[in-house]
Amino acid sequence: MAANTRSGYRAPKVSWGRDFKRNWPVYVMFLPALIMTVVLHYIPMFGIVMAFQDYEVIKGVFGSEWVGLENFRTLFGGAEFPTALRNTICIALIKCTVGFVMPIIFACLLSLLKSRRYKRTVQTFSYLPNFVAAVIVCSLVTEFVAKDGPITLLLSRVFGLANQNWLASDTIPVFWIIYVVMGIWQGIGWGSIMYVAAIATVSGDFYEAAAIDGATRMQRLFKITIPCIMPTIVMMFVLNIGLSFSVGFDSILLLYMPSTYNVADTIYTYTYRMAFTSGANYGLSAASGLFQSIVGTCLLLASNYLSKKVSDSSLF
Repeated sequence: MAANTRSGYRAPKVSWGRDFKRNWPVYVMFLPALIMTVVLHYIPMFGIVMAFQDYEVIKGVFGSEWVGLENFRTLFGGAEFPTALRNTICIALIKCTVGFVMPIIFACLLSLLKSRRYKRTVQTFSYLPNFVAAVIVCSLVTEFVAKDGPITLLLSRVFGLANQNWLASDTIPVFWIIYVVMGIWQGIGWGSIMYVAAIATVSGDFYEAAAIDGATRMQRLFKITIPCIMPTIVMMFVLNIGLSFSVGFDSILLLYMPSTYNVADTIYTYTYRMAFTSGANYGLSAASGLFQSIVGTCLLLASNYLSKKVSDSSLF
């Protein structure tokens, strides 16, 4: 027993069979989630082969003609692909900077509120836009920034900007700003949930000690709150980087118009127009999805590596 104490206690290994007999209700509860994950996420991965085929629904995966990298040549060789790639990268950069920081700021502001009742009310109302359908949100934005919309009138009469339909403007970065601001308004409350939960776990002893030493609320925020939730911030940042290349398809498709393709078209919408406007080209769509998945995975790994090097905190 003394030897075990000196060397450190190690729990005895339990075989899978014995663990299953002991915890079989847990395994049964986990089974539906496992089946759903396999059916909805792993089995469809076989469809990657469509990216290398001239896929036809009638012939199926095993009967369609193999064309190799032809779909990728068509995707990358399009005259509008560089523009779509530029728009995707620029919107992703804005979302990963301004869009990422806003939920953190909102969560920190909530932590400064003294009234718990008022805090819960603000949180509840901030969550509501997340449950509004994209069609409704885009319709509201279209009305608000129309030529006679309230936001347009405010900008023209107060700030002296042009009275125009801002969604129809092909000037950089008007559409990018509208899209990102719309996303912030819709997701700031929902995106702050992780940070609010992380702030709630910070020990109150830190704040009491800092208050005794004379630290102001803002000093406590920057010296205690933010450093304590930094692992959560890093985790969310890595996830956002990995998903940044997959810029929202539905919202942009509802907001843009032919006159703004040069500033609003992203890889998703560009692929949609190429693959499904003139005819169903499932191979091209699969090639685009595979390309974006590879880029997203590379960004995820790179951001996780940099986060681990810079802050000693990483997702994996």
